[in-house]
Amino acid sequence: QVQLVESGGDLVQAGGSLRLSCAASGSIFRAFPMGWYRQAPGKQRELVATITSGGSINYSDSVKGRFTISRDNAKNAVYLQMNSLKPEDTAVYYCNAKILSSEYWGQGTQVTVSS
Repeated sequence: QVQLVESGGDLVQAGGSLRLSCAASGSIFRAFPMGWYRQAPGKQRELVATITSGGSINYSDSVKGRFTISRDNAKNAVYLQMNSLKPEDTAVYYCNAKILSSEYWGQGTQVTVSS
């Protein structure tokens, strides 16, 4: 069973930092792209950042310079370091993996940034 489990969401003040973690079951994930998406209330899910198995990274313009995505293939994990958080970063953050023609999602972790 392929599973992604996120953790690290919390309530934080504007300007603060959080680190999200995503643990993937199975070593198959290390060979494929993974990423983070988020969904704010009343809005569509949007891309935050992606990282390929070789370490190529893409960020949305809204988080560039503030967020850092990384992965540890030995641990089957992907991380999202979020600095200088803003109230508009408030959302449920989802871990994502694309394996061939299939796409997998975690259950999400809530990040709330107070002003």
